[in-house]
Amino acid sequence: MKKSTILTAAVVLLSIMGGVYLAADTAPEQSLTPTAQMAEIVGVSGCADCHTAEPSLPFYAEFPVAGDLVKKDAADGYRAFDVQPMMQALADDSKVSEVDLAKVEKVILDGTMPPAKYYMVQWGANVNGEEQQMALAWAKEARAKYYPNKLAAPEFANETVRPIEDAVEVNPLKATLGELLYHDTRLSVDNTVSCASCHGLNTGGVDNKQYSEGVNGQKGGVNAPTVFNAHYNFVQFWDGRAETLAAQAAGPPLNPVEMASASFDEICGKLKADAAFDKAFTAVYPDGITEQNITDAIQEFERTLLTPNSSFDKYLKGDKAAISAEAVEGYNLFKKYDCATCHIGENLGGRSYELMGIMADYFADRGSELTNEDNGRNKETKLERDIHRFKVPGLRNVALTAPYFHDGTQATLDAAVAAMGKYEVGVEIPASEVSKIVTFLNSLTGEYKGKILTNDNIK
Repeated sequence: MKKSTILTAAVVLLSIMGGVYLAADTAPEQSLTPTAQMAEIVGVSGCADCHTAEPSLPFYAEFPVAGDLVKKDAADGYRAFDVQPMMQALADDSKVSEVDLAKVEKVILDGTMPPAKYYMVQWGANVNGEEQQMALAWAKEARAKYYPNKLAAPEFANETVRPIEDAVEVNPLKATLGELLYHDTRLSVDNTVSCASCHGLNTGGVDNKQYSEGVNGQKGGVNAPTVFNAHYNFVQFWDGRAETLAAQAAGPPLNPVEMASASFDEICGKLKADAAFDKAFTAVYPDGITEQNITDAIQEFERTLLTPNSSFDKYLKGDKAAISAEAVEGYNLFKKYDCATCHIGENLGGRSYELMGIMADYFADRGSELTNEDNGRNKETKLERDIHRFKVPGLRNVALTAPYFHDGTQATLDAAVAAMGKYEVGVEIPASEVSKIVTFLNSLTGEYKGKILTNDNIK
């Protein structure tokens, strides 16, 4: 074939491809609702080509070398983010996950999705300027509709984080019983361990140990999360095995390492033997002392364990002098490094499961033997994707709750922030910036019963 013929064919091909690209890169109609516009943008941009369990791979995925790269990219994309729930919510015009909303908004703002190497070959995949503005408008509208930031000043209304409420509605009689039960060692087999043993209200809602000690000094295999603000978590435990605070309260009493009671019948028997307690309990719960009523009362008490009015909350409410300039810089860095896409809402976390080690192998670097607790959410679902996936911890009062991570390996906030940069974001955060982020995190310590929360273990 002559060179001129080849050149002509190439020009024609490029013209055709260019025409396809321009057609595919046309923004949705302005007459559509923001949700419908976003649904179209997500569909055309090819998010499902990587971020679903069954990705739509291109024909060249079967080619040697290039195919392996394509398949790896798709696998990594799905590990990091499953777009299917959001696509379904868009199709149904229903509530989108707050974390999904934050993640998509951030990559649109940064222009990092779709990645350049993807839309260079998938010509219609780019998000143009008009589509970007539509996507950001949708995110703002969806956040205002489903996650209103009523306590924040107008300029912070579209932030992914919100101030903690002063209180939530509870039954005070049940909460009073729950507080007694929370501190009652009779929930344990030998009357030595209570909920407060591992989640002390005078120690930041934790015990500041890598692993808590149960009856006979037995140690658990996971770091105890704080009980403060657990009301805001969408599930309880690192692996999410309890959907409610009541279900969580039912676990430790029968756990052989923690409280080791044989059954709730045994616990109820001990409590019923206390005539005064039995009378007080039955006055609130007419059917008396039962497992369901015990855990319901503890749940009601734990819903009162909120810590509002941190310096950062005051800042969000409009008091610009409430936190230092360094803390403001730290908050901006917190957002820059994508922390505010998972650590969202009132509790700055507790609203999703995320993979520990998206950008690097945390467990290989840790160097210690893997445990069943390291499997995270996979313990419950048995899905391969859920291995090493954990409920994101809330960051409220985090300055009081060391050590950090599910395995309690990080002794300081500086170490934890640096590790998150490496394993979740894929960057080495400069020490000066780590310090600023830690200053911001220190501003998250709130008030309990009208006084700033403190930790008796920290002198």
